[in-house]
Amino acid sequence: MTPKILVFAGSIRTGAFSGQTADAAMKELAQQGAEVTRISLADYPLPIMDQDLEKDKGIPENAYRLGRLIAAHDGVLIASPEYNASIPPLLKNTIDWVSRISKDGGKPLRPWAGKSIGLCSSSDGNFAGIRGLYHLRAVLMNCKADIITQQCSVARAQDAFDENGDFRDDRTRGMMEAVCSSLIEHARLTSTRVGA
Repeated sequence: MTPKILVFAGSIRTGAFSGQTADAAMKELAQQGAEVTRISLADYPLPIMDQDLEKDKGIPENAYRLGRLIAAHDGVLIASPEYNASIPPLLKNTIDWVSRISKDGGKPLRPWAGKSIGLCSSSDGNFAGIRGLYHLRAVLMNCKADIITQQCSVARAQDAFDENGDFRDDRTRGMMEAVCSSLIEHARLTSTRVGA
């Protein structure tokens, strides 16, 4: 089985380091034999999570669109920036809305449950966004996702990529290879893909 992996960044800022990291992950996953879908959260705008809004209007259609896309893949790779040593609001809001889905057209649908997920981070400092991944990991575990142990954190991201978008140093390249390899293996073994 060729695993299908969904890749997105936790930022939609032009030139975001997390976007560059997601692009590097997409290339590495494809080189290792995965079928990769790269999306931007800009194409799935969502209001701030609000249970009164959910009660009045239901779960937004963009949350369903994204939830169906997650469900249709064997694994997900998220490349996240770090805001105040934690999860950026765009990403947290997206995870929260998708976690509200339990049914789609009368059929059970829990997009995060059992999904193999790989995590990457990036920042312009030495911490490489790693503090935010602790929080992100905890949130996704609460959503019943299956987060792999390996992760890739890109330090001094403003200097980490060459003109082709590849990592300049072997250590970061090795981390990315490891997280992608592990994600592909887990996705093959534990796929919850809808229609798989």
